[in-house]
Amino acid sequence: MTINRILRAGLLAGSAMTALAMAAPTYAQMDLQPEGATGTAPARASVVAQDFMVAAANPVAVQAGYDVLAAGGTAVDAMVAVQMMLNLVEPQSSGIGGGAFLVYYDAAADALLTLDGRETAPLAAGGDLFLDEDGARLGFWDAVVGGRSVGTPGTLALMAQAHERYGTLDWADLLQPTIDLAERGFTVSPRLAGMLTGSRAERLRTYQPARDYFFPGGEPLAVGDVRTNQPFARTLRLIAEQGPAVFYDGPVADAIVATVQGAQGNPGLLSREDLAAYRVIERAPVCAAYRGYDVCGMGPPSSGALTVGQMLGILGHFDLPSMGPDSVDSWHLIAEAAKLAFADRGLYMADSDFVRMPAGLLDPAYLTVRAQHVSLDAALETPVAPGNPPWDEAALWSTHEGLELPGTSHVSIIDGDGNAVSLTTTIESGFGSNLMVGGFLLNNELTDFSFAAERDGRPVANRVEAGKRPRSSMAPTIVLDEEGAVALVIGSPGGSRIIPYVARSIVAILDWEMDVQAALDLPHIVNRNGGTDVEAGTSAEAFAAALEARGHSVNLRDLTSGLHAIRVTADGLIGGADPRREGIALGR
Repeated sequence: MTINRILRAGLLAGSAMTALAMAAPTYAQMDLQPEGATGTAPARASVVAQDFMVAAANPVAVQAGYDVLAAGGTAVDAMVAVQMMLNLVEPQSSGIGGGAFLVYYDAAADALLTLDGRETAPLAAGGDLFLDEDGARLGFWDAVVGGRSVGTPGTLALMAQAHERYGTLDWADLLQPTIDLAERGFTVSPRLAGMLTGSRAERLRTYQPARDYFFPGGEPLAVGDVRTNQPFARTLRLIAEQGPAVFYDGPVADAIVATVQGAQGNPGLLSREDLAAYRVIERAPVCAAYRGYDVCGMGPPSSGALTVGQMLGILGHFDLPSMGPDSVDSWHLIAEAAKLAFADRGLYMADSDFVRMPAGLLDPAYLTVRAQHVSLDAALETPVAPGNPPWDEAALWSTHEGLELPGTSHVSIIDGDGNAVSLTTTIESGFGSNLMVGGFLLNNELTDFSFAAERDGRPVANRVEAGKRPRSSMAPTIVLDEEGAVALVIGSPGGSRIIPYVARSIVAILDWEMDVQAALDLPHIVNRNGGTDVEAGTSAEAFAAALEARGHSVNLRDLTSGLHAIRVTADGLIGGADPRREGIALGR
């Protein structure tokens, strides 16, 4: 029986149906909060399974991945099904109009690899992309909304290449459940409905396709509405029948280019040549040693693995295991390590195909020197200066401290053969560029570049260049134990805060030996080489006064991570989903 028949029939074993009933309540039962709400949802229990597991940001997408795994598909097969469904039910965060990074463990080969599906700058783009006619820098949102911010999408190419190498089920069958639901209609979730308010919603009304889709009859979609997406069903049907070539060198490509270049008021440069030239790049994973584990992730153009690795490398000099999560010392040290790591991130990290990267950013001796700047008694003044890793070209560059907004999603999967997927996928800010074509939103990823090509007479490493991939903070992560086996699969959305979200969760699971769900439930205290953000409405507020006494500039704010994690133990797979969003973990 093909996978789409299984999905249509809803054929699940009794144990799976019981697990689903326990793990996937209806939206009305989930007590979820819309974007901007403070605090977290009520505590959940970790999900335990023996064979396989998937954790992602929406129960409908998780179910699609679960059914693929139940039908004997691989982790990559499930990843394709989950991503396509997320594009439909969580369109504000990811989709085929954006980009993605994949960290993959191939159990048969006992090998780890990473695939870079990050968007690229158009071949016609240069350092003046975000300057107006007078040479002045554009305002951030002036640059985002419209075609100027759109990079060449890479998510579909990544899905196709990974499936060609590691999938076993038919490509078209993996897309069919999303096609069916797009035609039949999906139920609008609290998170999507909650994002259709305020200034974000006003920007989303700029162009008619998105306005008509998200505000039918002039009113925003509401929780519980059933929304069809016939254009997306048609797009996916073309991709199912003709493969990804139709997206990069066919009628879908024509529609994308026409939309980007025809965006009234803010046209972009993306061309047919850019789409046809796009390639996914396999890169070597970046791994950092931490207390006997190897914490591995995506290297440049992502800053995620390097910056997470630097934080952990610095924290390894302190006895965090004995401090635990209830000690202000722990949170102070995590914030201080983040300051130092983000200082290096801002100066050195960019697309390594265009910018030479320091080889010594994870050098143990270098991180020992950086750790010596940290005091338990007093906070470092910010901004902390970048360090001097073993590298001769540090003086060539100038720092980039740009925005990176959380329009992103994360998927963690382990299949029955032990293959593991850690996928972080994005269209950049919520709803991307606000341009919609073929039923999907286009990214605004180019605003992750520095708007200024140079500063103080020195070039910025993350400046715009033709064909370059903008720096990212996405940090899909696979942790390997001392024997090289998968111990943890984890990642999160959240813009540049992804890095401390992931690092803190690794500390909670490995150092504090917390249950996976309990670790994801922990409140956040985050620093990005500036003020220290404390998650409002949570127990973290109790640390605010003590942190201020040590010199932290504390800001209470919402910190909406979307962590999804699976831990491998002797007793099976243990998974969890961030209570701040509406995802679940589900396994058998």
